Amino acid sequence: MQRILDKHQTELLTEERRLLGDLHGTLARSAASRDDQRTLERSIRQLDDLFLLVVVGEFNAGKSTFINALLGRQVLPEGVTPTTTRIHHLKYGEADGTSIAEDGIEEITAPVEILEEVHIVDTPGTNALDRDHEAITSDFVPRADLVLFVTSVDRPFTESERNFMNGVRQWGKKLVFVVNKIDILQSDDDLSQVVDYVSENGERLLGFAPQVFPVSSQQALTAKMRSELDQALLEHSRFPPLESYLLETLDESERIRLKLLNPIGVGKRLADTYYDATESRLEVLAEDFAAIDHVERQLDLYGQDMSREFRYRLTDVDNILHEFERRGMEYFDETLRLARAFDLMNKAKIKADFERQVIGRAPQEIEKKVNEIIDWMVEAELRQWKGVSDNLSKRRIEHDSKLVGEIGSFEYDRQKLLETVGRAAQEAVDGYSRAAEIDRMAESVRTAVAGTAIIEVSALGLGAIITLMATTQLADVTGLMAAGTLALLGLFVLPARRKRAKKELSNKILRLREKLMSSLTEQFEREIERSRHRIEEAIAPYTRFVKAERQKLEELTTELGTAKDSLASLQDEVEKL
Repeated sequence: MQRILDKHQTELLTEERRLLGDLHGTLARSAASRDDQRTLERSIRQLDDLFLLVVVGEFNAGKSTFINALLGRQVLPEGVTPTTTRIHHLKYGEADGTSIAEDGIEEITAPVEILEEVHIVDTPGTNALDRDHEAITSDFVPRADLVLFVTSVDRPFTESERNFMNGVRQWGKKLVFVVNKIDILQSDDDLSQVVDYVSENGERLLGFAPQVFPVSSQQALTAKMRSELDQALLEHSRFPPLESYLLETLDESERIRLKLLNPIGVGKRLADTYYDATESRLEVLAEDFAAIDHVERQLDLYGQDMSREFRYRLTDVDNILHEFERRGMEYFDETLRLARAFDLMNKAKIKADFERQVIGRAPQEIEKKVNEIIDWMVEAELRQWKGVSDNLSKRRIEHDSKLVGEIGSFEYDRQKLLETVGRAAQEAVDGYSRAAEIDRMAESVRTAVAGTAIIEVSALGLGAIITLMATTQLADVTGLMAAGTLALLGLFVLPARRKRAKKELSNKILRLREKLMSSLTEQFEREIERSRHRIEEAIAPYTRFVKAERQKLEELTTELGTAKDSLASLQDEVEKL
């Protein structure tokens, strides 16, 4: 082909190869179907081939007879049953010959002049009983530079032809209608009605008024195969206007134009298809992102709500310590009096009274409040897991109907991840052992509090640990109270000792409160963070997939959009040839 191109046509051809090559690379990265990639590859290769005329239509519409009439001799078999069971590719040859190519196409050579300029392809009927016939016909249409659609006057524009025509239109092919077998009609009025019917329906389906040639292929073939050309019969067959169109209107310049337009049409169609497909996947991923953002917002709110509620619940523990301190102050006011001087000499009694009256059940009450906090946290975490599980379940079934076309394994990968992640979330819900979580969290709290107090946990409960902490913290208070003899407890010394004891008690309870509150707060903040981290880890594969896919699809959308625009501009330039 390149030998007959002028400079401008050569430049257009070079640009077309570049754009289609770029598109092929984009389709490969988009994991486009192998059939679509092969279609584009063939279209690029065919830029070097002769003009390709593809004949399509229903079986028994007379396609083989039409081609024989065009060639002026009996090259293809004819019959009332589907005689064309494979694609026939007709080329020029010095002698008649037939061979089967690797792809199953039957290549036929014949010494016919028209085949020196144009290759002709005969295809199985669009309504053949063997559905493989339709498949190979549909597969070959994208290769055509011009499609001749042969229909019969006795069955013009059937439903199968309409469906097949729609596929041809999507490839952006130059299309010409041939209304065959006009010799069976009784009048010109009948013929006009059929031609008008085909033209109107063709325009409605294609969006433009197609060229329609009514012919009798059988009469034309008969006229040409007689010992002398029967010119009258040939004129009566109305075949010459079609031949004139193919041989004169489709001159070298027009064939070059159509030859360049063919791969552009294929490229545009594939770019449009996969652009729409990537857009539809981006829509799905946008909602996946929204779902992930929703989960993250819920986790943020979960953390905020838990922290706020925890501080509120911690005031119950603080109130117990305040009450502890109040009892201590009352105890000193009651005990450190001159009237109880002899009792103050009994250190064991004072210590026992102090533990009973001041410490009392404070450790057990604190343990109870802490256990209530643990119960609350375990229930809150379970509710959060259920929320995530429900959210992922909705994503498994929503919006799949929006997907257009196929791009690699997007649907499979996304659905599999959703099922895997959703199953993990559901298993976390189903297997969530409230008792085990409570035991684990209680053990963590005991360890944290004991670690602060440098106490071995062993089998001690939280209340016992706090009792030890309180006893350790306040051990020297009784020493302060029972320090010395009656002589030391004078009128002026005792009030000072009482004041000092109360201050010491206040400071020690303050330190106890700070250690206990700090220990509990740090531990519960770790538990809240641990809960959030477990949920984030569970959905991490899904999150990573969505982010990676969005980036990839956004890049593909940009590339495919550029390809569409560039091919459209090139098409405008070629149309001007």
